[in-house]
Amino acid sequence: MTTQTTPKYHVVLSRPFDLEQFAKNAQQDKCPRHTMWTLAQKLGATVHQPGQHPISPADRFLSKLMGGSLPEHWAMARAMSKQVGKNDIIFSIGEDSGFPIATVCGAKVNRPKMAVFVHNADRPRSRVAMKLFNLANRVDVFMTNTQVKADFLQNYLGLASERVYLVTEQTDTQFFTPGLASADKKRPIVGSGGLEQRDYCTLAEATQDLDLDVKICAVSPNAKAIADTFPPVLPKNMSRGFYDWPDLRQLYRDSDIVVISLKPHNYQAGFTTLFEAMSCGRPVIMTRTPGLAEELAEAGIITGVNAQDPQGMRQAIVDLLNNPEKAKAQAQRGYELVQGKYNSEQYVDGIANQLMSLEPEQELILAY
Repeated sequence: MTTQTTPKYHVVLSRPFDLEQFAKNAQQDKCPRHTMWTLAQKLGATVHQPGQHPISPADRFLSKLMGGSLPEHWAMARAMSKQVGKNDIIFSIGEDSGFPIATVCGAKVNRPKMAVFVHNADRPRSRVAMKLFNLANRVDVFMTNTQVKADFLQNYLGLASERVYLVTEQTDTQFFTPGLASADKKRPIVGSGGLEQRDYCTLAEATQDLDLDVKICAVSPNAKAIADTFPPVLPKNMSRGFYDWPDLRQLYRDSDIVVISLKPHNYQAGFTTLFEAMSCGRPVIMTRTPGLAEELAEAGIITGVNAQDPQGMRQAIVDLLNNPEKAKAQAQRGYELVQGKYNSEQYVDGIANQLMSLEPEQELILAY
């Protein structure tokens, strides 16, 4: 006869985070839902996070050797290795925690199944680590969010296509919704946000003499990153600061246009801001980058501009401001796209289905 072994699921975070409190805040409309909480609830998974286990000298050495990981990640991996076996399925939200877990737990005779979301593996130390720690044979599914990264993983590690899962981007369409602009709004607003690969110098040059306000949600303790991202002196009509979740949503609602100005790069920065803005029903201007941004621009869902082209960005902004029906139609196309394809539900379901496909096969037991 056959017996069904119930798999045990584990969701591993890259940094300490109170998912339960975040979920309570989401229920009160203070923030979007966290996809890792939703995933854990869907699978009945145990959530693990670094910082709860003693660190050994070996943990410190291995974190330096691998690069991108912390000693806390290795300490967590050692602790988990004592708890998991062949009936366990582990999902790590980042390679910083996932690669140590795959290294340590993958060495077990009856090792668990493992999936790792890879954000940036095409770095010298990461390349070496993946080969040195034999991760191609210890991670069952590599997940990532761009075709460029997926192709790199498949080619560099010699993986079959079914072992690399391309995760679609997402936003919480229940939190980021269209709404009324603030009553005290005095003139047009160009909104923006984020720091990764951002080029606010071009945005400043494009808008500094226009009759509008530029408001940016971007704060970082890293002064070098700020200096590299913003002009030395902000134009009088530009401001940046911290926005909590409801205020960020209101910034989108207040914005006549959301502009995502990016440095030249070959992966897809800026998509969190893009999908939040489209979910709020706002038209978006975005620097063209290879992949989805280029596809959306060609489809007329966003307005694409070339990198480091302030004149082209200025023309795009003025064009949408002077043609509100065009801006409204573009915003509607973006809103429908996010609602249908880039929502949190499809994101969680996609990852969950991949993890459930790793469930151990039923065991055959002979009864006498």
